[in-house]
Amino acid sequence: MRLGELVIDISPLRTDPAYRLVFGAQTVTVLTTALTNVAINLHVYQITGSSVQVGLVGLVFGAALLVGLLAGGVLADRVDRRKLILGSRGVVAVVLAGLAVNAASPSPLLWFVYVAAVLAGAVAGLGGSALMAVIPTLVSPAHITAAGALITLTSQFGAMVGPSIAGVIASGPGVAACFAIDAVGYVVAVALLWRLPSLRAESDEAQQHPLRSLAEGWKFVRGNAVVRGLLVIDLWAMVFAMPYALFPQMADEVLGGGAYTVGLLFTAPAVGAFVGGLFSGWTGRFRHSGRALIASVLVWGVSITAFGLSGNLWLALLCLVVAGVGDTTSEILRRALLQHHTPDRLQGRVSSLWLAQATCGPAVGSAEAGLAARLLGPGLGVAAGGVVCILGVCLVALTMPGLRRADLRGEPWPSRASTA
Repeated sequence: MRLGELVIDISPLRTDPAYRLVFGAQTVTVLTTALTNVAINLHVYQITGSSVQVGLVGLVFGAALLVGLLAGGVLADRVDRRKLILGSRGVVAVVLAGLAVNAASPSPLLWFVYVAAVLAGAVAGLGGSALMAVIPTLVSPAHITAAGALITLTSQFGAMVGPSIAGVIASGPGVAACFAIDAVGYVVAVALLWRLPSLRAESDEAQQHPLRSLAEGWKFVRGNAVVRGLLVIDLWAMVFAMPYALFPQMADEVLGGGAYTVGLLFTAPAVGAFVGGLFSGWTGRFRHSGRALIASVLVWGVSITAFGLSGNLWLALLCLVVAGVGDTTSEILRRALLQHHTPDRLQGRVSSLWLAQATCGPAVGSAEAGLAARLLGPGLGVAAGGVVCILGVCLVALTMPGLRRADLRGEPWPSRASTA
């Protein structure tokens, strides 16, 4: 394979005008949302001086986001997805503007922050499912993998540079400026997405009860071996090998560092993920997509195990960089396989289930990591989780042949054959 085939494929940006609009909007909001992710924690802590309140606001936002994602998945398969995306982003812009005004006032109101967290989480969830569902309709089938890789790359870039920019702005103009910039970012995104054509799903689900509609999406996931395997294999990684909650303890008790070391630990996976996304061109050309996915999740598990056993800062950072490469490769392949094997009429609901798992899985994984660290210590706790992830991935590879045989270049597996 030539070097040019390894670098990320930008074909969707060259050939698909509608996708360019989505990519531009997503790039803007990923960067500006990173400001709010940092600013909201600082803001709540400034108001209350309590880390418990910071955690509660995050919990409220996560719960609202989960509900919004599930409801958004149903709506995305029965209404014009363009209108849903535009409406949700417009509302989020208004909420962010309200947060900016509240933060700039002499006596910021905590209750307003909670209300904003509920509204922003629920509405962002409504639009998130629709945005993911429209990608396969905006690009040619040959470009689905590349389109997902480009979106993933922007997310990782935002994760790398966004927090640092947020820190600079928050320490200067203040957190209100972070919220205001994010609101402007959403307005810019709405302006870009306004030019999209109508994106109504190929479905006649409008008369079906919403719960029955959601159940149909779940039934499809259970009945399709590839899609089911994608969700199951990701659970092993998220629940048992998610070390982020232990970074402060690892830095303090194992690696002998302080806050600066914690920052490096958080940065290393994002750097690896960005590099993995930058050199992801092969993912759309490699024949055995399912096997590549399994291998990438194994890379994550092995790297996290090695991180837990490293005991040395630079070795630990190297392990996390490699883990980031495996993680972003896995995400690119999972996203592409999910969209390739899901019919358009179900894209919204299946996307919502995938995003809901991505929202809840890390929270469960953080709790599991904390329990493992209490029982075994931070290093062994992380390593044990990595080993469980490796064993789980091997189990999935052995018991789900449909996932092993998945190929992005071929036809999707028919539903009746997907139970093999």
